[in-house]
Amino acid sequence: MPLSLGLPSCIQVFQTKLRVHSHNRPLIYANLQSPQLGRRSANFRPTIWHDYFIHSIRNGDELDQIGNAKRVSKLKNEVSQMIYKEEPLRDKLELVDALQQLGVAYHFEEEINDALTDIHVSQDLSAIMNSDLYLVSLFFRLLRTNGFSVPEDIFKNYFDDKGHCKSKLSLDIHGMLSLYEASYLAKEGEEILEMARRFTTKHLINYLESSNFNDSRMKEHVANALELPLNWRMERLHTRWFIDQYKTADPTRSALWELAVVDFNIIQDLYKKELKQASRWWTELRFYEKLPFIRDRLVENYLTCVGTAFQPKHASYRIAETKANCLVTTIDDVYDVYGSLNELELFTDAIEQWDITLTEALPEYMQMCCLALVDTVESDAHDVLEKKGLNVTPILRRPWKDLCKAYLVEARWYHNGYVPTLEEYLDNGWVTIGANVFLSDAYCINDDVTATNLEQFSTGYPDIVRYSCTLARLYNDLATSSDELKRGDTKKSIQCYMHHENVTESVARGEIMDMIRKYWKLLNGAVLGNSAFHKYFKNACLNISRIAQCIYQHGDGYGKPDSETKDQVTLLLLDPIKSI
Repeated sequence: MPLSLGLPSCIQVFQTKLRVHSHNRPLIYANLQSPQLGRRSANFRPTIWHDYFIHSIRNGDELDQIGNAKRVSKLKNEVSQMIYKEEPLRDKLELVDALQQLGVAYHFEEEINDALTDIHVSQDLSAIMNSDLYLVSLFFRLLRTNGFSVPEDIFKNYFDDKGHCKSKLSLDIHGMLSLYEASYLAKEGEEILEMARRFTTKHLINYLESSNFNDSRMKEHVANALELPLNWRMERLHTRWFIDQYKTADPTRSALWELAVVDFNIIQDLYKKELKQASRWWTELRFYEKLPFIRDRLVENYLTCVGTAFQPKHASYRIAETKANCLVTTIDDVYDVYGSLNELELFTDAIEQWDITLTEALPEYMQMCCLALVDTVESDAHDVLEKKGLNVTPILRRPWKDLCKAYLVEARWYHNGYVPTLEEYLDNGWVTIGANVFLSDAYCINDDVTATNLEQFSTGYPDIVRYSCTLARLYNDLATSSDELKRGDTKKSIQCYMHHENVTESVARGEIMDMIRKYWKLLNGAVLGNSAFHKYFKNACLNISRIAQCIYQHGDGYGKPDSETKDQVTLLLLDPIKSI
């Protein structure tokens, strides 16, 4: 009997029924639990963030919180007046840029939209094109980032008749850096921006290596950009870095810096409370006892949700998504590491039919996974039904069914010794990364969802989701494929390409990086070209790719979370910024 609408009472009925049946399991259960059944182990590192530590994290004093809220209100009024008072185009754009990089633009969405709309409507593009490179590039980047249409032809004056960047541009370091950042907003087929990316990258590297330039501050900004362009960075981590940079950058706008610091600390205090809430849920599941083979990564999962939607109003999404992320990781490890193919076939069938009674013949660890998954998804759907009067149950169930079916495909490949082509692998792999779950949740669990919105998402995954998921998959493969092969996992994109194209690992990695640039262009185009989706959802699609890049930039920051990922947790979730 499959679950119906998904009320909590229904879950309790099925949990009770399953417990009753578990005392008299059929013979197949004994066979599946047989000692002769070989189990792999990935030997994942234990968590470095235990429950007792999480609950020992101190939140801000209540009186301090009240005082900070008053300071934010006062500073917001000051900054709002600045937005409307700034007259010269350069000053206006630099102010908007600072607000966005400082992470406080969400307080001024209406003011910023008004300012950029006025700029977009009133500015003569031909006049802009004759401005200096820094201003043109800033104009282009900010307008595109905020959803306004600006053609790449705005840069054509900076190229010669042969289509090459004019060499004198290399002397304008501020302009080069601005153009470099703008070039990463390119859509597919925009050759001017691609040439600009190559040209600026080459000359910015030369700048760093030259002894003729002594501006240490500028060199730090260039090095930071070359490591990773702004459009690819996890927003909240960049904000943390930029706040430190901005403190001495513009003393005339001290209110911006003060607002950024106080706001960052207020939001961080909220994160601490949310993390404790998620920890209570994870502890009550007791997966770390019953499923010791999985990656216990609650804090890292919560960090990725901060990367997807950092603003305070998305608290419900962050909690829901942390739970989903923990379950994705658990079920992934079941398929990749621990489950037999026979078990996985039955488990997949139970999820596809959304019928937990089908797991009665399976081991206890699989029953726990199924119950936790059903409970979580149905609870999320029930919350949306109560708040919005919308039935999102089919949309929230679908990605889990697709995910388990895709996991099973990989399990069959592994057990049959089959090496798919790169195309076959990615056609399945964009689902196995699990981001389809996160983006389906992001679409449904937000204040702006409507019945009309749901119709647009009910027939399948739009391209914007597939591009985002594919980027997350490729970033993951670059960092984790070697370790996964050592523990007996299925071959990833790099090995598939090496096998079928008969090339070295270095060549295959270069191909994957080219694909990453290609899919970023496709994602940029989907974000800019699709007006059917709310800005919040588009940003979630961008941020899923950014957080994947962030977690896997220096290796497997998820499987081995005691290096860069640990520092990121400390910066964003634990240590407040000192305001002095």
